[in-house]
Amino acid sequence: MAMPKIAFLECSRCRLHLDAATPQTVCTTCAGPLYVRYDLSAASGLAARNQVGKSVDDARGGGMWRYRMVLPETQPVTLGEGWTPMLRSRRHPNVWLKDEGANPTGTFKARGLALAVTMARHYGLKKLAAPTAGNAGGALAAYAAATGIEAHIFMPKDAPLANRIECQAYGAKLTLVDGLISDCARTVAERKDAEGWFDISSLKEPFRVEGKKTMGYELVEQLGWEYPDAVFYPTGGGVGLIGMWKAFEEMEELGWVHGKRPKMIAVQAAGCAPITRAFENGEKVSQAWQNARTFAAGLRVPKPYGDALILEIVRVSGGFAPAVTDDEIFASLRDWAEHEGVLMSPEGAAATAAYDQLISRRAMSTDERVVIFNTGSGNKYSEEIAAMFARQAKQMAAS
Repeated sequence: MAMPKIAFLECSRCRLHLDAATPQTVCTTCAGPLYVRYDLSAASGLAARNQVGKSVDDARGGGMWRYRMVLPETQPVTLGEGWTPMLRSRRHPNVWLKDEGANPTGTFKARGLALAVTMARHYGLKKLAAPTAGNAGGALAAYAAATGIEAHIFMPKDAPLANRIECQAYGAKLTLVDGLISDCARTVAERKDAEGWFDISSLKEPFRVEGKKTMGYELVEQLGWEYPDAVFYPTGGGVGLIGMWKAFEEMEELGWVHGKRPKMIAVQAAGCAPITRAFENGEKVSQAWQNARTFAAGLRVPKPYGDALILEIVRVSGGFAPAVTDDEIFASLRDWAEHEGVLMSPEGAAATAAYDQLISRRAMSTDERVVIFNTGSGNKYSEEIAAMFARQAKQMAAS
């Protein structure tokens, strides 16, 4: 099945249409994130849906590129991303864990950066720059290396060691910043014009959302083309949550799925919870979180660029925005490792901890079918997990 042509780019705030013939960043009028809109008529109906993953040249159905009929028409830069396992919990009959740690570079970030770098090559871009809490930097470095594009990555100096090593190994230009991802973003914004970089930050270009939306298509297909009742998603920048909501909208337009969309649960860490605070206060946008601290590095985003979109999606879906402590995250990480055989990233363990929290608060029922996203492999956080074990042992010895 062929890929569709892009009809236009649409601002998510003011609905302005922009031409996709040349690379775009954000809306030229209001700086809102842009959505890619296609002519999807050729992919409409169940006959088209039944062709998903049927390509004879892809043993795995092409990973996330099995959804090529709803992705931009261009030659993919791929390392085998997507079509990750949907693991049914051994203890919770209505819980599935979507394990994104099986992606190249060990996290869900491979999806967004595969598509963004694919389009960068399509447009002939030579230098890409991005701020990152860690994992997006590793993914950008890998895909840039795969296609010969220069990658300039700005990362907090206390980001996980695995992320720093990845960037160096893939030959990216890595700068460690004394601060948070927000400080890294400021550096990129200040230098990009002079350096000739194209800013590939979350929601500062339209194609990372397109890569992430494949998680929405995938989870629905893996559940037999049915929606779950809820999706738990660790939310730092929140691009995956935004992308999945776009996927649900497209699938309904295509007639591929019917029924009530899932409640979207945006999970945050208590040490950096701008979305939780805004949700609870009834605000439409978040306020920057001061002194952000959590060992779940990917959740340490003081103010997501897409905060208004995240909050709107959570509210429209009837969802929640819970926050969990580092101790709750670590307890859940150990629990799922010991009883399910999955070593999750701290961000993924935040989502499983949030599920336990909402069940205990009776905000949700164990009868509801839920998909919980583990956004990365715990193996990428060996130092951080070891430090938590050491801290716990010290606390036990002191007591």
